[in-house]
Amino acid sequence: MDLQKASFSDMAEYGMVWPSYSLYKHICIFPEGQLYAEVNGRLVGSSSSLIVSLKTDYADHTWNEITSQGSFSNHNPNGDSLYGADLSVHPDFRHKGIATLLYNSRKDLAIKLNLRRIIAGGRLYDYYKFAKSMSADEYAKKVVVGELEDPVLSFQLKNGFKFIKILPNYLYDKRSLNYASFVEWLNPQYGIL
Repeated sequence: MDLQKASFSDMAEYGMVWPSYSLYKHICIFPEGQLYAEVNGRLVGSSSSLIVSLKTDYADHTWNEITSQGSFSNHNPNGDSLYGADLSVHPDFRHKGIATLLYNSRKDLAIKLNLRRIIAGGRLYDYYKFAKSMSADEYAKKVVVGELEDPVLSFQLKNGFKFIKILPNYLYDKRSLNYASFVEWLNPQYGIL
């Protein structure tokens, strides 16, 4: 809980962090998908994931829909996609490779489980600064071509994810004005193992 509050201080102020019972439930439902990073015994990073299948490959969805209100009760062991519901790194430990290690661990898990892909909805963290001059889609496309830098989308792109489209009304978020980028990483070993 402390890691969530420190990592998402802007979201914590209006109650948008995992409650402890949800974190416990995630571990009970899909322990392999809940990852964490420690430095000298201190929890400094975590990621939460579940397996889903979308009706169409790039179906619009909200964070509440895809995570079943954060409960992961819709986790589908027979699904084809690992869904990255959350990734957090304590502010004191950012830019040290921890988030990349967590992303790589997710990729390893997708390969191990022979899942077709990893998908996620990422906050457009700095979109609020540009909202008066461009749409969320224009903002994301400028990040993709390197004209703008966004802490979340730029990081996902550097880690091999592809921007697919904008998800409107994804999550209540003042910074992204509720928009998210739908991103995808395709498992290069899917169907081989």
